[in-house]
Amino acid sequence: MHRAPSSSLTPRLTLAEVTAFLDAAFPAEARGALGTVVEIAPGRLRMRLEPTAAMLRPGGIVAGPTLMGLADVAAYAVIAAHHGPEAMALTNTLSITFLRPCGFRPITAEAELLKLGRRVATVDVRIREAGESRPVAQATVGYVLPETAG
Repeated sequence: MHRAPSSSLTPRLTLAEVTAFLDAAFPAEARGALGTVVEIAPGRLRMRLEPTAAMLRPGGIVAGPTLMGLADVAAYAVIAAHHGPEAMALTNTLSITFLRPCGFRPITAEAELLKLGRRVATVDVRIREAGESRPVAQATVGYVLPETAG
């Protein structure tokens, strides 16, 4: 499952530093709905989200906007972990495919850097219910990175 380009990337931030960056970048009242970073590895990052009743849609499944938000934040976090803590990275594209309903259980998002250039980053995000191997959704997220002095 690991791709060669990702395995050669070394994180610049620790798990604690990425968590502190996200806590500073997003309003405190929103952080609980955005997930928690639980693992960082070369070219990868994993987040966990404990869904709340407010995240459900009819039928008792986690709503699509919740999954899209988790995919976006996971992509943002993996970029920050490897590019550095710059709050001005902006989502450029987000394409998501919902593969099956997501039950009301803890959810994980596994973000993998496909490309980390000087101006653009592309991330693959797989979202799964805890304990499941099959994803409930897959997203490709593109970010525009801020210009750095150099």
